[in-house]
Amino acid sequence: MLCIRNGWIHDAVSPKAYQGDVLIAEGKIVAIGQGIEVPDGAQVIDAAGKQVYPGFVEAHGHIGLDGYGIGYEGMDYNEMNDIVCPQMRGIDGVKPFDPAFDMAVAGGVTCVCVGPGSANVLGGTFTAIKTVGKRVDDMVVRDGVAMKCAFGENPKRCYREKKDSSRMTTAALLREMLFKAKEYAQKKEAAGSDMLKRPPFDIKMEALIPVVQGKMPLKAHAHATEDIFTALRIAKEFGLKLTLEHVTEGHLIVEELAKENVPLAVGPTLTSASKFELRNKSWVTPGILAAAGCQVSIITDSPVIPQEYLPLCAGLAVKAGMDPFQALQAITINPARHIGIADRVGSLEVGKDGDVSIWNGCPFEVSSKAECVIVDGKVVNSPRLAHASISGANGQDALPQR
Repeated sequence: MLCIRNGWIHDAVSPKAYQGDVLIAEGKIVAIGQGIEVPDGAQVIDAAGKQVYPGFVEAHGHIGLDGYGIGYEGMDYNEMNDIVCPQMRGIDGVKPFDPAFDMAVAGGVTCVCVGPGSANVLGGTFTAIKTVGKRVDDMVVRDGVAMKCAFGENPKRCYREKKDSSRMTTAALLREMLFKAKEYAQKKEAAGSDMLKRPPFDIKMEALIPVVQGKMPLKAHAHATEDIFTALRIAKEFGLKLTLEHVTEGHLIVEELAKENVPLAVGPTLTSASKFELRNKSWVTPGILAAAGCQVSIITDSPVIPQEYLPLCAGLAVKAGMDPFQALQAITINPARHIGIADRVGSLEVGKDGDVSIWNGCPFEVSSKAECVIVDGKVVNSPRLAHASISGANGQDALPQR
């Protein structure tokens, strides 16, 4: 059991911070308030004068699949031999010992949604994981979060000499796979338990069944306005769930996006405009979309921006005019909603996972540091963290354990 005492709590639910305690038992938050009674033997963290936040959440990135400080050997985020490969699973490429995870924790990031990149029209499934652990299976919050698809320049560029030379081709290939998957699912359902009547096994179609049945959203890589609208058009044609990723030109079509009510993951913005479809990239985008009522998450697309700078990206959005509370929600509860795990992470509420970060200032400020990070109720022992004062209820030191 662990109690965080007398901190200024920013729970990502209430716009105003309040002073209080957070009690965590068996990895879950069990109480939040003032003067909470702490059982004997519990760890106590004195957070007086400190800022207490939920562990930050990233809705879209590739940490652990694109190795830190390594070349081709660590590039496991794109399958380059097939333009449509929905059968790929991001969980199978994650390297928990990648140094980027320790860096993420040092930035207060405790949960990330990771998966394939954007080389393919269909790239495979994303998984939501904690940023602490030795075995990815034990880090999973939810597997099969979404099916990645990509529009725009990336599939065109990667498969220019093979199968994809225009945006029309990208859309047609996606439609073809969705039509086939619907037919496959219908035949499989009609056959019931009669194995002789079932269609021949097709691993690509199997992977797409949850998508065409509306159980798994398409996670659509789309920067430019035309690609955003194509993603929306196809989702409506097939009755699919959809989330939009990157949304670089979203501020140019804010009225349309507000009407669509689709979750938006905006970024990465702390980069140059490395390709034509990024020419309108701006820090004003998340603030404009949030002010219009859109559900906005801010993303690093790690390692495009190092994962630990997720809160700094929120700060830069605030500098460009975004409401500070909406910016906080854009790296906490909104990404948790975006990836379907808001029942577990994204805010400090009773019943949720004990993921907490304690800061010596506002995490949006470049000079602020996370002095203590807690994942599933355990203080993370990272060499990049200068821990807060931690003691046992009996006055003895309680050493953090990873």
